[in-house]
Amino acid sequence: MIRKVLLTALCVVSFGIAQAHRPLKRIVKKHPAPRAIRADTTDHETAFYDRIPLVHDILGYAKKYISSRYRSGGSSPRGFDCSGFTRFCFSKFGITLPHSSAAQGNVGVKIDQEVAQPGDLIFFKGHSSRSSHIGHVGMIVEIVGDRIKFIHSAWNGGVRYDWLHASYYQQRYVGIRRVVHS
Repeated sequence: MIRKVLLTALCVVSFGIAQAHRPLKRIVKKHPAPRAIRADTTDHETAFYDRIPLVHDILGYAKKYISSRYRSGGSSPRGFDCSGFTRFCFSKFGITLPHSSAAQGNVGVKIDQEVAQPGDLIFFKGHSSRSSHIGHVGMIVEIVGDRIKFIHSAWNGGVRYDWLHASYYQQRYVGIRRVVHS
């Protein structure tokens, strides 16, 4: 009986906290030839988080760790490497990812950059742009027009936001994979 009461209280508190967060939204920039928009969405904003609230929760959780330090092999708030950070954030919501960016590059479904959404994993080559191997991973948090913003743990700054259109990341971009589905 006490278990049921505690579980109910936990659910009520968790639901209240989740509702208190302002939803992150995808901003669609007007183009002369816009992409097709589903009939149930507006012209200027796609209610992506209304369809998949889990994505909102994961990204809200990840945001709490902005400025956390980088630590090679790290997968806790004491320090994260890139794949440790994505694994840590997704695991809090029941999604298990391997602790290696290369292994995470095999999870989920491959997605074209044009249809990427917040919550998708974005992959890069390691330190060498000439490498053919995945060496870094982040999570897409926002798409503004054709620009993709992602959160990741970088060796030179810890957990932070960056943009795919920056030349460093453009040269190392490998692909995108979706692990959360509607």
